[in-house]
Amino acid sequence: MSEEQVFKRYSRQIFMEEIGVSGQRKIMDARVLIVGAGGVGSPVIQYLAASGVGKIAVVDDDGVELHNLNRQVIHTEQQVGRPKVDSAADFVQSLNASIALIPIYAKVTAQNVGEIIRDYDIVVDGSDNFMTRYLVNDACVALGKPLVYGSILGYEGQLAVFNLRGSKHLRDIFPEAPREDGLQDCDSRGVLGPLPGIIGSMMAMQVLKIITGLPVAVNTLTIVDTYRERTDRIRF
Repeated sequence: MSEEQVFKRYSRQIFMEEIGVSGQRKIMDARVLIVGAGGVGSPVIQYLAASGVGKIAVVDDDGVELHNLNRQVIHTEQQVGRPKVDSAADFVQSLNASIALIPIYAKVTAQNVGEIIRDYDIVVDGSDNFMTRYLVNDACVALGKPLVYGSILGYEGQLAVFNLRGSKHLRDIFPEAPREDGLQDCDSRGVLGPLPGIIGSMMAMQVLKIITGLPVAVNTLTIVDTYRERTDRIRF
């Protein structure tokens, strides 16, 4: 895009005193990896692409299913059966063709997690299982990458920023992953569609604040209870 097109597209961000031209340049130069293109990952992808994050990678090994569509807003009926990362790439191309979205159709494992996240400035965890969350967290700690974490279930969501300039991380609040068997998830308990949009949007905001150097709450877990319309913050 020309400078004039950049200004027109992102003017409402540039007009903000704390962002300005220099902040928008930081956004456009940023490299962000998103783990998961599902309920939480969808709004993160949507808003980071809309904001102009220059390089976005998405790693996921799932395909789009019909039951995803109540909450995974970047996917459509026409994408059912396709890999979510390819559907995400199509969405970003249609929203903001200047963005380079890199689809990584793979399962995150102990063998590949370091290689996957190595080249990115910030990692966003929108995964839906504890094994992946801990793999991603531990790799971010080892490689010194800030991690924006979020999870959802039913009416409640959580988010936190881990490992930002030496701040605490997932194992500091939850030292070990719980046993997966018997745990409730969205398949067993369900989730109301707007919840991942709320949490994912908040996560995208944290990413943009990290990129532009705005204040970010660390060593804090935010819990959003949409049933009781209450937000709590736990310091750890």
